[in-house]
Amino acid sequence: MTVTRSLAEFPLANVPLRRHQQAALLAAGWIEAAGAEADVQVHPAAWFAQAELATFVADLSYGTMLQADGVVLLRRSVGAREMRTSQSFAIAFSWDLLRANVEAMTARKTYAQESGAHASLYVDGRLQVGKGTKILPGVVIEGDVIIGDSCKVGPNCYIRGSTSIGDKCHVGQAVEIKNSILLPGTNVGHLSYLGDSILGEKVNFGAGTITSNLRHDGGAHRSPIEGRMVDTGRRKLGTIIGDGVHTGIHTSIYPGRKLWPKTATLPGAIVDKDILA
Repeated sequence: MTVTRSLAEFPLANVPLRRHQQAALLAAGWIEAAGAEADVQVHPAAWFAQAELATFVADLSYGTMLQADGVVLLRRSVGAREMRTSQSFAIAFSWDLLRANVEAMTARKTYAQESGAHASLYVDGRLQVGKGTKILPGVVIEGDVIIGDSCKVGPNCYIRGSTSIGDKCHVGQAVEIKNSILLPGTNVGHLSYLGDSILGEKVNFGAGTITSNLRHDGGAHRSPIEGRMVDTGRRKLGTIIGDGVHTGIHTSIYPGRKLWPKTATLPGAIVDKDILA
């Protein structure tokens, strides 16, 4: 996900990470508590739990905020004590983006629909729809869902969990998307399933592309990182796909597998290993 962009610019709930950090500091009263002149160093991949950040900012005896394993999330020039957190964390792996996206969407207070939708649209949750987006008949929404500008969704799609869809995306006939992130310009072809996954910009899922996100034994998924299998700690994890990837029709993707930018699969492919550039 960071081959073609900085982590600070990665969108969570369709808003760049750096803006979430700025908003969290402002909401915690950083300027009032610490002074505008105070030196502050923010970990570029930090994701803050608002209650923990507010406690840190308000108590000037704290100088350093650390996640549970000791990674420094925030440091300021005042205060000498260390505050260890249980909910704030540094985004270290691609699947951490899914966790942050859920928290961003849950914390969001307002969801607005700026485009019309077909009268048959069913929503059981909160839905935000951007300008110029078309939602065709038979679409079902459950949970928190954000759809950007100039998208086309449906007909007969099922979108659930905490799912964010960027601008100019197309989600085709009878597609199911669950708890996923789609970056701008991406197309998910008809009769596909995408669960607990991230798709980069201008990805094209051929019709019938299916991601697997659950092990048969119900255990936590592992994903290959630099030649070793890393425990993700997640019971549900699909695929992580870079910008410009194209999958052939009826591609099946194992859980936790990653496709590097501008790679591709053939029709009927089974992706059981990462596909590198």
